[in-house]
Amino acid sequence: MKKLLFAILMLMPLSALALTEKLSSPDGRYEFVLTQHDGRFSYTLTYDGKTVIKPSELGVNIDNKLFESALGVPNEDVRQWCENLRHIGTDRLERDTTWTPPYGEWNTIRDNYRQMTVRFMKGADEVNAEGYSKGKCYFFNIDVRAYNEGVAFRYSFPETGNGLFIHLTSELTEFAFEPGAEALCASWAQDGYRWKQLTGSDWGVAERPLTLKLANGLCVSLLEARLVDYARTKFVLQRENVLRADVYSSVDFMTPYSTSWRTIMVGDKMTDLINHDYLTLNLNDPCALSDVSWIKPGKVFRSDLNKKALFEAVDFAAGRGLQYVHLDARWYGPEMKMSSSALAVDSTKDFTIPEVVSYAKEKGLGVFVYVNQRALYQQLDSILPLYKKWGVKGIKFGFVQVGNQQWTTWLHNVVRKCAEYGLMVDIHDEYRPTGYSRTYPNLMTAEGIRGNEEMPSATHNVILPFTRFLCGPADYTLCYYVGRKKTTHAHQLAMAAVYYSPLTWMYWYDKPSAYRGEPELEFWDKIPTVWDDTKALQGNPGEYIATARRSGGDWFVGVMTGDEARTVTLPLSFLAKGKKYIAHLYEDDATLKTRTKVKMTTKKVTNKTTLSLPLQKAGGAAVWIEEVK
Repeated sequence: MKKLLFAILMLMPLSALALTEKLSSPDGRYEFVLTQHDGRFSYTLTYDGKTVIKPSELGVNIDNKLFESALGVPNEDVRQWCENLRHIGTDRLERDTTWTPPYGEWNTIRDNYRQMTVRFMKGADEVNAEGYSKGKCYFFNIDVRAYNEGVAFRYSFPETGNGLFIHLTSELTEFAFEPGAEALCASWAQDGYRWKQLTGSDWGVAERPLTLKLANGLCVSLLEARLVDYARTKFVLQRENVLRADVYSSVDFMTPYSTSWRTIMVGDKMTDLINHDYLTLNLNDPCALSDVSWIKPGKVFRSDLNKKALFEAVDFAAGRGLQYVHLDARWYGPEMKMSSSALAVDSTKDFTIPEVVSYAKEKGLGVFVYVNQRALYQQLDSILPLYKKWGVKGIKFGFVQVGNQQWTTWLHNVVRKCAEYGLMVDIHDEYRPTGYSRTYPNLMTAEGIRGNEEMPSATHNVILPFTRFLCGPADYTLCYYVGRKKTTHAHQLAMAAVYYSPLTWMYWYDKPSAYRGEPELEFWDKIPTVWDDTKALQGNPGEYIATARRSGGDWFVGVMTGDEARTVTLPLSFLAKGKKYIAHLYEDDATLKTRTKVKMTTKKVTNKTTLSLPLQKAGGAAVWIEEVK
């Protein structure tokens, strides 16, 4: 029967194989429509009946000259690979489960979706009872998942009996929008953001996530999930109002294989995108570690690289309720020299790693160390057992090379090897997360952000929750005393609640001697880095953001404004009904005759209370809402 079906398919003209497959989200708000017409794929997406994506092309370009003769098709057909595919079936399923992350922004995450796998075949060969070909055909699937939080699709290549190797040169994936759409663009991971219309010949490239405001009022984010052994994607303007997924380089693989997920989130307002950003985690594989008890989130203080400073840093961090101290670049020599060995402290230094680890352990702290990719690449198999022996808790990777498939695969292999030795990971520079911390939660955080190393504006800071933070935690490096920052002290305080990073580097550029008993640092002392619940309450990119996060019975709220002063009216309706709380407020007050000019007040509140928070230009407010037991 199977042979007969394929014989019939092969005799049918391609124009007769037009099809339409639809998939809606469990709540019915999203509808994804996949079409194949005249041999080409396209799709549309609507949300509550409103257009999100107009007809847009799907597919990949593959150039497999080694298999051209086996397929029996001309060269040009191989290069336009997706034009010669025959539909052989569509599989559908629905899932509704929950899972418990070892840490995160929520203590449980719902994973509820509908999925369709639309299956195609290329070539003229028969398939045996096990579903394998004799070497003259390919199988190609388009997988689509529709969640209440967004829609994702990817391309997959099922296993074939001959184990075909495939050389994928590019994607055809497009995102076509109605005229009037604007995008918040950054051309590289640590770039600033600017609004752009989807027009013009000098549009350049845009990093993902890419957040857009549509003419019909909808808010959209284009993301990438489960980028593990593929090449990184950015977005380019294919033509007016049409973006294309621009894959960094070609990709080589053997079936079975799946590309990363292309993900589209939609909201009526910008904060909806923030409140649904766990979608990226849901698109990754479940945790691969049987024991995660050694993975400990916390706050980190960076020290100068001499014994006296390191011991002072440990004392300061312990006194301020932090969990780790960090030895940054150059502890093992010039980081850009291939001759520098990360197996020993540089001979000009007056300390050893074991003695720093020992002193930190006495104070209840752990130690992180920086290692540049050069040393990781050369010495990984020696570094990991040595650091485990020393008692180091984690590594901050520096200057990682990302983009092509080779380095993407290498990097995630290093994360897995670190897990084997009980080492947590913070990846710096151009890497942006795509949810792999679900599978390997020792990958705690990543840079990939214009943070306080560049001292950005307050306006930039309140763009980040709606852009970079949608794809995962970010190591922004919070500052407090350093005079180069362009924001108020309350703005920096509030970051600890607004920004999410299980490992949060605090007091960046500061030394222990800068502290003079400022009482408002109580907020940073008390705040955790992981949460039971998270709610983005109000805000718009570049204007302001208000976020509330719960740990146990207490809530921590951060409110930040851009480079314009404003008053934010904040209902506390997220608090539990019938319970009483004490709100500790930390606000800017330019009239105070103190170094930091942060005012502290307290007031009794319930879920019926509304706070009025006047924010200075580049200012903010932090609120610790303590449950009255």
